[in-house]
Amino acid sequence: MRNHSDMIRKSKFLSKVMRHEPSIIGVLPDKNGWIDVDLLLDRCNHYGIELDLKTLKYIVESNDKKRFAFSKDQTKIRASQGHSIKVDLELKPLTPPEYLYHGTAKHFLKSIFRDGLLPGKREYVHLTRDIKAASLVGKRHGKLILLRVLAEEMHHEGYFFYRSENNVWLTATVPARFIKQIEQELDGVHLSTNP
Repeated sequence: MRNHSDMIRKSKFLSKVMRHEPSIIGVLPDKNGWIDVDLLLDRCNHYGIELDLKTLKYIVESNDKKRFAFSKDQTKIRASQGHSIKVDLELKPLTPPEYLYHGTAKHFLKSIFRDGLLPGKREYVHLTRDIKAASLVGKRHGKLILLRVLAEEMHHEGYFFYRSENNVWLTATVPARFIKQIEQELDGVHLSTNP
C-alpha cells in the first residue's frame, strides 16, 4: 500500500517543478510545458525525490485535481495549468458558461472590487463551474468568500476564455464589473449577490 503523505509530498514537489521552478532539479520544459519523463525521473531521484515510472503514473492518475497530463505516447509530462513560468498550453478559446466561480479570502475583497481578479504570478486567473471546488481553494487563503464571475457577459465583450485539460477555466483578467460576491450559509450557498 502506498504511503498517502509521501504521495502528496511528491505531487507537490512535481507541481513546484513543472509549474514554477524546473531549474531546482535542472530541467527545462519545452515551449508547451512538456518535460521528458525519463529525464524528470532521473533528475528527481538525483535530487533526493525517489520516483519511478509506476509511482509517477499513480500520482498522475490519482490526483483529484488532475494537475498533470502525459503526452499521448506517455514519454512526456506537463502540468495542466497554474504555471508561473511562460508556457503555451496550446489552448483554444472557448465560449464559457454563463457563470464561473472563484474562491478567495475576505481580506482580498477590497482590492478585487477595485482592480478585478488578476493572475498574480500565474499566467491566468483560475475559475471553475464547481462551487465546492472554488470553496476549497478559497478556504486555503483565509475566511472564505465565493465570487461569481459573469463569464458569458465577459465573453460577449471580447474577453477570451480557455479550459485546461483538468477542466479549470482560464482567462487573463476579470474586471471588477463582472464580479459578484455570493452570500454563504453553513449548509449551502445563496446566490444573492453584493456589489
